[in-house]
Amino acid sequence: MSATKESSRPSPHASGAPGPASQHDKTFLQKLGPGLITGASDDDPSGIATYSQTGAQFGYGMSWVMLFSYPLMIVIQEICARIGRVTGAGIAANMRQHYPRPLLYGIVSLLCLANVFNLGADLGAMGAAGQLLFGGSLLPYIIGFAALSLVLQIYIRYTAYVKYLKWLTFALFAYVLTAFVAHVDWGTALRSTFLPSVAFNTKYFTTLTAVLGTTISPYLFFWQASEEAEDVRNAPQDHALKRAPWQADEQFARIRVDTYVGMGLSNAVALFIILTTAATLHAAGITDVQTSAQAAKALEPLAGRFAFELFAVGIIGTGLLAVPVLAGSAAYGVAETFRWRASLEARPNKAKQFYGVLAVATLVGLSLNFIGLNPIRALFWSAVINGVVSVPLMVVTMRMAANQKVMGKFTLPPYLRVMGWIATAVMAAASVGLFATFGK
Repeated sequence: MSATKESSRPSPHASGAPGPASQHDKTFLQKLGPGLITGASDDDPSGIATYSQTGAQFGYGMSWVMLFSYPLMIVIQEICARIGRVTGAGIAANMRQHYPRPLLYGIVSLLCLANVFNLGADLGAMGAAGQLLFGGSLLPYIIGFAALSLVLQIYIRYTAYVKYLKWLTFALFAYVLTAFVAHVDWGTALRSTFLPSVAFNTKYFTTLTAVLGTTISPYLFFWQASEEAEDVRNAPQDHALKRAPWQADEQFARIRVDTYVGMGLSNAVALFIILTTAATLHAAGITDVQTSAQAAKALEPLAGRFAFELFAVGIIGTGLLAVPVLAGSAAYGVAETFRWRASLEARPNKAKQFYGVLAVATLVGLSLNFIGLNPIRALFWSAVINGVVSVPLMVVTMRMAANQKVMGKFTLPPYLRVMGWIATAVMAAASVGLFATFGK
């Protein structure tokens, strides 16, 4: 039976029982949640570094990737959101129930490893941006941002914290403004965006895989599914759709809008970062950008103080949004794997293991800035690893979403099934291209 037929069954409130508040009664911003935050967090300081390096190295030549990846990103994130809303559980919890433990342990371990590197890179970039803007020593800024993030996640309840995360998404518009200050050659930019060009060498495919790995990342899959499940647990009127099929039409429509807007914002901002660095750094012959802070500093003599300040402020704002998502997705993955209570709404003494993983992930990421390991440089390769690791996880996710034992009568409609496998094939092809051109 299709989801539409299932959702047409009479609801309990049809006979007079109180029913869930209609999505139609909510404002547009209220309808946005997991998808918006997931998409915005994708443009974290480490992502900014990857996009800046892309623009600096290839100019406008890889701007087409952001347009091309948008439908792929939409479909896989919508599928993950559906899994969370239908089952009331995250990716790891469903894998634990339906798939071999070695597969679960391997994927969650790689997720945590990549997230820790990203956390370290993001905290380092935020600290460097703070130092550029306000002066002083670097490490106090890094420690301060890590402490602030932990305190907010641990001591502010999810239902309140998510509202702050929504407002932080406005930090991304700093990069849209920067592009207009940087005097982009819009004719060339539009041609490069809509007419792809591909170079068959290691440098190109490494960057392509890194951009796709930054854009379509495993931590985003885990986060959006877990946040849909979190909403199910914390909204009295909402239930997992397997148990409340009459809510399906409204919830699937909300998920679709939320995901389209969130991923659209993510890819648009990434495109503007590539255009800005192409118009300034690449045009000035600066083709090697190691950090997002370095990109911000290089902008000042080329595009002016205002562009530099916008870029630097954006690094801090997006970092404050992304660090909780990175630490939180790792905590959800580990806690669901071992059947610990996993909830940002729970008080710390009620979910000690969950918050313990969250704190450890943040502190280990912080420590990378003290031990001589350069997490920013490792970040580019963690993006490449994300691009490769995404493939088996996408295969599992697609099979899970098509499995009636997992999804009940809400298995994927044909258009999502086809597009989901296309997205998986594209990620696989990028990885194959990377290895096939290695050394060329």
